[in-house]
Amino acid sequence: MSAPQATPDHATLNTGQPGAKATSKEWIGLLVLTLPCLLIAMDMTVLHLAVPHLTASLNPTSDQLLWIVDIYGFFIAGSLITMGTLGDRIGRRKLLMIGGGCFGAASVLAAFSDTPEMLIFARGVLGIAGATLMPSTLSLIRNMFHNDKERSFAIAAWMTTFMVGTAAGPLLGGVVLSYFWWGAVFLLNVPVMALLLLVAPILLPEHKAERFGRLDLFSAALSLCSVLAIIYGVKVFAAYGFGIDALAALVLGLLGAWVFFRRQRKLADPLLDLDLLKQKTIALPIVIQTAVIFAGMAYFMFLSQALQLVIGLTPIQAGLSMLPATLAGIVGSMGAPVLMGRYKPGQVMTAALILTGIGFGMLSWPGSVVSLYILIAGATIFSLGITPVAMICTDMVVASAPADRAGSAAAMSETSAELGGALGIAVLGSVGTAIYRDVMVNAVPSGIDATAAEAIRSTLGGAVNALTNLPLALSSDILPIARAAFTDGLQVISIICTILMVLSAIGTLIALRDARCETSDANDTSDSNDDDGANGDAVMDPALKQAVSATGTAE
Repeated sequence: MSAPQATPDHATLNTGQPGAKATSKEWIGLLVLTLPCLLIAMDMTVLHLAVPHLTASLNPTSDQLLWIVDIYGFFIAGSLITMGTLGDRIGRRKLLMIGGGCFGAASVLAAFSDTPEMLIFARGVLGIAGATLMPSTLSLIRNMFHNDKERSFAIAAWMTTFMVGTAAGPLLGGVVLSYFWWGAVFLLNVPVMALLLLVAPILLPEHKAERFGRLDLFSAALSLCSVLAIIYGVKVFAAYGFGIDALAALVLGLLGAWVFFRRQRKLADPLLDLDLLKQKTIALPIVIQTAVIFAGMAYFMFLSQALQLVIGLTPIQAGLSMLPATLAGIVGSMGAPVLMGRYKPGQVMTAALILTGIGFGMLSWPGSVVSLYILIAGATIFSLGITPVAMICTDMVVASAPADRAGSAAAMSETSAELGGALGIAVLGSVGTAIYRDVMVNAVPSGIDATAAEAIRSTLGGAVNALTNLPLALSSDILPIARAAFTDGLQVISIICTILMVLSAIGTLIALRDARCETSDANDTSDSNDDDGANGDAVMDPALKQAVSATGTAE
């Protein structure tokens, strides 16, 4: 099969020369691309505050409520691979606009849902639409910014919007819920998506592969079902322990993934180009990114619980206490391109992983979990380290992929991050829960109601709620034991995360120390005889040189 050829819209691209500076049009276009990213992140958290309100209005069952909250993230993760490749085939801007329109329409549907089933359906559509937006925005950045420093900065800005959206979701949700009904939180999306549809044709370039076979619908369905089953399985595992439901979902998901990968090897036009994973500058960054998201997502979940259930802060106070970590993450993400201008990507990643390990190491000290200042300091340090790693990994994956496969590569990177987060919460959550239950199994005295006793033995949150209805003397005896059991589990999780970050730093130092040189050897297949990259510090990524050559605009 001949390699697909990229066909950009020359009327809307900048010069396309290697290292060419972006114009004001590209920078304004970047602002446009951050809008959907902001909304996707906000929709992950904005619903949390609205749950009590919609529960009173729609009266969903407990299972329906879980699906209302979770189905959005499920369908984003399950649809990323298909949508990333679809953008390569039909055009990234076209897919972005289709997704934006669907996102806006589904937001209206969610806002005015009058049954739990209707809201679940709307949230599912929002997830699928969100999956079209994420790889489309990232692959368009690849085609808009040909200078490697500018591209790195653009990707850092792209990642920062997700952090800002995640932090802003509860805040905006709280403001809206103070004046309007619960469905109004979804209407925040509509004007932003309308603006995207208006300005995207003017400011954003179109880019797609000229020759691609038909989309394999069976592979698309198989990838969706496999990822959904795996994520569902690890979530059930994290929430309820290892039972038949979790086992069945994981087995089905892994079996579907095995069939999916075998099928891709046999297709002339695969949905997922597995040859991309043969490149070290794609495969290894994906592994490293999965590791840091695995640790970071799980710890932030436990950190929120520790601030409220151990330290005793209110939800608002806990949110404010996590603000330094959020700001540190933004600084780390935006500071990474500056460091990459002086050092090689592998060197920056290694230093950032060591910094992340130091942050987790602080949190593994005995007694650290009961100190508000140590919790905040440790979380701030590891946030400062994690975000540069995630940013550089994303940049490396997108830059190393051929231009016609940028959407597919972006989807692979984002899917690995989603799976890493889900696995981290499930695996590390199970470690913490197992330690807690081991301590609490004999800590509950006889005579307590069976339901309350099980709640106390299960989680610290369950213990706090159950003990409010028990005599004060009994509560004062059990609660310190429960808090100590929780902090023991969190300390072990911190040690695991520290070890994982140290191993990741060692692996990065060994395998990606000269990542830019390796990318040159693997990807620069053009006929150019430039010597700019001879010393490994080229101004322009060779992968981008190949991409520009493929467009036919290189001279």
